[in-house]
Amino acid sequence: MAEEVVELAVVEEALVEAEVELVETEVALAEAQSELAAVESELAAGKAELARVKAEQEVIEVSATGLKTGDLIEATILETTPMSIRVQLGEHGEGFVKSAELERMGRKALEALKPDAVITVFVVNPHAREGGALVSINRAEEELDWQKAAACKDSQQVYETRIAGYNKGGLIVKFGRLRGFVPQSQMNAERRRADENETPESRWGKMVNEPIVVKVMEVDKSRNRLILSERQAARESREKRKETLINQLTVGELRTGRVVSLEDFGAFVDIGGAEGLVHLTELSWHHVTHPRQFLEVGQTVEVRVISVDPVAKRIGLSLKQLEMDPWDRVATEYNTGQLVKAKITKLTKFGAFAEIDDLPEIEGLVHISELSDRRVLHPKEVVNEGDELTLRIVKMDVANRRLGLSLKKVNSPEYLDSDWGAE
Repeated sequence: MAEEVVELAVVEEALVEAEVELVETEVALAEAQSELAAVESELAAGKAELARVKAEQEVIEVSATGLKTGDLIEATILETTPMSIRVQLGEHGEGFVKSAELERMGRKALEALKPDAVITVFVVNPHAREGGALVSINRAEEELDWQKAAACKDSQQVYETRIAGYNKGGLIVKFGRLRGFVPQSQMNAERRRADENETPESRWGKMVNEPIVVKVMEVDKSRNRLILSERQAARESREKRKETLINQLTVGELRTGRVVSLEDFGAFVDIGGAEGLVHLTELSWHHVTHPRQFLEVGQTVEVRVISVDPVAKRIGLSLKQLEMDPWDRVATEYNTGQLVKAKITKLTKFGAFAEIDDLPEIEGLVHISELSDRRVLHPKEVVNEGDELTLRIVKMDVANRRLGLSLKKVNSPEYLDSDWGAE
């Protein structure tokens, strides 16, 4: 029992010593952390002092030359050599353009860089090691183009340029020295109508170098991102051309145009930068159910201007008014009581419409009361569509373009004398 008490005492003593060592270790760790914090604080203070000194130095440098990186300066060329161009930056001293930039310039641009010529330069480094400020002509032109792009976006001004290339998403176009992108969704309708199954090479390759008018949608210089829209520019250009054309048009004049679309209600024809509508009823004197019976998209046609609405910006056109009015023939060649050959074209509750054989543009009405001497409840009891019959003209109203026909009076005794004379 005494031995166990002695062993327990030894263990407790060892435990106390271990706890003491742990406390000493924790204290040492705390002191080390405190020293580290002090060092970090001194380091931060040193960095702050360095930044302050550097800032003061920059202020001194800027104040000495008045220039900073990114400035655009009007400069006068002092000297040109194959290796560099030396320029006077006004009161800011001299600057130079490196040979590497000159090597990338075209011959025409180099020939324009002569002593005393005034150019705009971009400050790359206000204090280059070579002495003077390092400046760039190309960077200046790019910077001016970015400024112009931003101005175009703000003013919504259109920009005329050329297609420089393409990728699977759309067209690449030149905006000065910048490369703008026209997504497929922002191309005009004619380009979007290209076969979607074709590759970009076959679809858009032939468009390279073609002129294009665009509007700036997005300008992000930091990401070198310039997004353009041909569709918006086309819409605005079309509206302006239409407004100009409407002010020039007079009712009755003839215009040559191109069919651009066919709708159920008529055809749209471009007559010189603006579209006018040839309504279904103005396509022909013949009965028309759809414009495709007479026209095709892309077809060139001559039209007459029949209405101009400057407020609604609408132009009404006609094809049929260029043809002889068939009612003129009705007035001069036909008489009440005359027999005609005709074909039934349509049945209604109140009668049947018939097309005159010699004048298919004209349809007359055989009223239900003129179908038979007996009582008729519906025209189908007597005639059918497509029937070819002899009918008698019983009414002529040329002014209101109405022609009354009769089947029951074909053999009527009251017309016997006129029929005899006609033979």
